Amino acid sequence: MKKVVTVIGARPQFVKAAVLSKIIKKHNTIQEVIIHTGQHFDANMSAVFFEEMMIPKPAYNLEVNSLSHAAMTGQMMGKIEEILEIERPEALIVYGDTNSTIAGALAAKKMNIKVVHIEAGLRSFNMNMPEEINRILTDRISDLLSCPSQGAINNLHNEGFQNLPVLIENHGDIMKDAVSYYSQFSVNKSSIIKDQKLQKNEFVLATIHRQENTDEISKLTAIFKALEEIHHTQPVILPLHPRTRIALEKVDIQPKINLIDPIGYYDMLELLKNCSMVITDSGGLQKEAFFTKKQCIVVRDETEWGELVAHRYAKVVGSNTKKIKQTFDTFRATKKEFTVDLYGNNVGEKIYQSIYQLIH
Repeated sequence: MKKVVTVIGARPQFVKAAVLSKIIKKHNTIQEVIIHTGQHFDANMSAVFFEEMMIPKPAYNLEVNSLSHAAMTGQMMGKIEEILEIERPEALIVYGDTNSTIAGALAAKKMNIKVVHIEAGLRSFNMNMPEEINRILTDRISDLLSCPSQGAINNLHNEGFQNLPVLIENHGDIMKDAVSYYSQFSVNKSSIIKDQKLQKNEFVLATIHRQENTDEISKLTAIFKALEEIHHTQPVILPLHPRTRIALEKVDIQPKINLIDPIGYYDMLELLKNCSMVITDSGGLQKEAFFTKKQCIVVRDETEWGELVAHRYAKVVGSNTKKIKQTFDTFRATKKEFTVDLYGNNVGEKIYQSIYQLIH
């Protein structure tokens, strides 16, 4: 039986990979071996997490985290290479744009193992973002580029990828499959709406964690000022990322909004399904907002998901307090119909079929 190795290191990657793992297992024509690099380590990545989310347990856990970008990527590469020597797969699968992504792709490519990049072709056009460097380099050395949208395909064509020996496919966004699948269970698995005494469509879900926002005091202050102003109109609930918590404590900002500890995926899905809108600097949450039919205010200077902005499902406002509040007021006053299909259907099955063709 042909074999693939999947390299993942961040919790969102596990959730997406679970969709494809389920399909690989169903077809029973490819063996999958999962490596967890340990890049994002938290209590939610315990055995309970894998059990609750019905995710296959990794065969290997590298426990590489809390290092500089270069040191982390280098250590991961060395350890992944050792495993690839043992497993000898036909292909290696990576997701997204983390250090785990580029480390896995580089280790495999240097051993002449085919590389599959899921969520390929995304661009923020901001080279100050480590993620942008990771995604560009991973795309360039991959053999199969699984794109989530037509915009991603366009980016690759603009960069001349059609002239390279690589297969480019618009499979759609596997996160859509994940949201659809796990939504069946979240209503029974999560009690967060009841526990936080929230009313359906009467609160705003916010997440702030990007370095560009947490490391600049002016940006951090402006964003939380806007969230406080919005909180006077509608409660704002914000699961507080450890980096953001440290940044707020450092400058003694104590936002008068509903701050809660980091939460699991089921809780996040229920908050998404029940909120009135989303305010975030997360890339993934912008799409999850769309999949749960919520408009999204993006507190960054750019987004990889231009189609969401083009169709007015999202608006990029940076860290400008006034723009954040104005966009909230505009979104609240208008009802948006989510009728456009931007990210495909049965995405995991399409990706599986392309991987099967690649290695057979």
